Amino acid sequence: MTLVRRSAALATAGALLAGCAGGPGGGGGKISDGKVVLAVLTDQSGVYADLSGKNAVEAVRMAVADYKAKYGGKAVAKKVEVVSADHQNKPDVANSKAQELYDRQKADLIVDVPTSSAALAVATVAKNKKKLFIDVGAASTALEGKQCNKYTFHYGYNSYMLAHGTGSEVTKDGSKNWYIVYPDYAFGQDMQKTFTAAVKDTGGTVVKSDPTPFPNDNFSTFLLKAPGLKPKPQVLGAMQAGGDLVNLVKQYNEYKLRDKGVGLATGLMFITDIHSLGPDALAGTRFTDFWYWNANQGNRAWADKFQAKTGKRPTAVHAADYSAALQYLEAVQRGGTDKSDGVVKQLEGHKVDDVFTSTGTIRAQDHLLLHDAYIAQVKPSSEVKEPWDYEKILKTIPAAQAFQQPDPACKL
Repeated sequence: MTLVRRSAALATAGALLAGCAGGPGGGGGKISDGKVVLAVLTDQSGVYADLSGKNAVEAVRMAVADYKAKYGGKAVAKKVEVVSADHQNKPDVANSKAQELYDRQKADLIVDVPTSSAALAVATVAKNKKKLFIDVGAASTALEGKQCNKYTFHYGYNSYMLAHGTGSEVTKDGSKNWYIVYPDYAFGQDMQKTFTAAVKDTGGTVVKSDPTPFPNDNFSTFLLKAPGLKPKPQVLGAMQAGGDLVNLVKQYNEYKLRDKGVGLATGLMFITDIHSLGPDALAGTRFTDFWYWNANQGNRAWADKFQAKTGKRPTAVHAADYSAALQYLEAVQRGGTDKSDGVVKQLEGHKVDDVFTSTGTIRAQDHLLLHDAYIAQVKPSSEVKEPWDYEKILKTIPAAQAFQQPDPACKL
């Protein structure tokens, strides 16, 4: 072979290899590294371990199984691996774990990531690495606001949805004076801001708002002062979640604040919280939920499969993790590639119709999943017909009303 012909052959081979492998942000066809790797970065041992945690990994595995069952030999992603890591609710740990997952474990997608400060750290890594990140467990609106980026999607819920559900509804029903306590990090700060706005917009007043340590097991300083505030608050707005919320509610009941005229509203609550406390500890409490396992037969059928694997009913986060992983794989299937830019193109504007939501749209402007939300109320134990059946759905908030308009600060 002459030198010219050899050079031409090498150039052609190189072009073919480049087309198959591509760069991390490329949009070419085929599957990089011969497999798709889904990484679940979560809290495996802290205050959010029950609502997310190891069972979030199981939810993602269920999505992989359903994808393979649907497409069989026609699956674009013929080999799919699920890996996981614990971010310990610390942004610095989340940052290092995300880099390790993308670089060393070749993750194509990171999903879950409760704790807003951790999620914002991972979003920055995703942007720099040009790899996909679908957050489910964090509430910060900054993910689709000033810290949005091309490779990050926000799935499930945010603080705006929670505030304009619970905050607005409770205020409209006559609880005008609020005392808000919130965990002192990104999630709590965002919740305090959005709840205060929602309460004021519906004619209420925030008498006082106090930051609390995170995580925290002693809220006595804040709870004992509530009845003595001027004017006296009609409702304590607890912005804590997971194990922190469980601790707060136990102490709220211990100090008999309801008997002293201070009701309770929670910014974010999951069935695992109710299960831990028992329904009577929260009976009558209204909150905003974004999925419930016993809302319809489709949800229940999926929840039965989940319980068979985990021994527990799924939270809304678990259902959203399943959906996020499934929709990622479906995007790979539609686009014929796991290259980041190609998957982003398939996800933007996509209509989501699965067990998590039948009304979902991934908004192209900011990568926020829009879907219906619900005002729920905790049943007393006398109305609970079976284990885990703790919620009564009072009202549906349509997707168009549940979430905020796009933030001009978001520049994808």
